[in-house]
Amino acid sequence: MMTGLGMGFGFVGLLLMVLFWGTLIAVAVWLVQALFTRAPQSPGISISEGQTARQILDGRYSRGEISREQYEQMKQDLSGK
Repeated sequence: MMTGLGMGFGFVGLLLMVLFWGTLIAVAVWLVQALFTRAPQSPGISISEGQTARQILDGRYSRGEISREQYEQMKQDLSGK
C-alpha cells in the first residue's frame, strides 16, 4: 500500500535537482563572463567614439597627464602649423 510519501519526495527531489543544475549553470555563465570580459586598457581614461584628437589632448592636459609645453607642442602638431 502506498502512502503518498514517495510521490511527494519525488517532486521535491525533482525541484531540488532543477534548482541545483540551474544554479550551477548560472555560476558557470557568470564565471566565463568574468574571465573573458576585457578590462579597459587604461583605468580612469575613457575615450568615447567621436572624440576628436583635440578633445583627447585637452582632456589629457586637464587631468595633468602632460605638461603645458607638451600640450602646446602637440596642439601645434595637430593643427599642422
